Amino acid sequence: MTMKKENWRILTTKEIYASVKKPTVIETVRLNRLFWFGHVQRMERNGIPKNVLYMNLGTTRLRGRARNRWQDEVRKDGRIVGGEGWQEKVHNREEWKKFLRTARNRHILHMAMEWMDGK
Repeated sequence: MTMKKENWRILTTKEIYASVKKPTVIETVRLNRLFWFGHVQRMERNGIPKNVLYMNLGTTRLRGRARNRWQDEVRKDGRIVGGEGWQEKVHNREEWKKFLRTARNRHILHMAMEWMDGK
């Protein structure tokens, strides 16, 4: 019986995600953020989540670079997936589902993240 020598190497994260065909953590967070945004936008005007989303706390920010707000990230993710007219799709639930499905199936949000990181 002869033993065949196997070559072992460390796989990159990209290779692992390609082999298991699952979304990355970043992509999952971005998709869930867009999903939740659509859900809240379709709520009643006086709903608590919608009030919290648009609440202004009236505090001042610390010095230095401004931190990203949740809404800023949603806008950025929406523009990545659907260009400039993505917000009109929020109010039509079927269009919104199609919008999210497109982002999930094409891995648009993950590819955009790689492009922004310079990888």
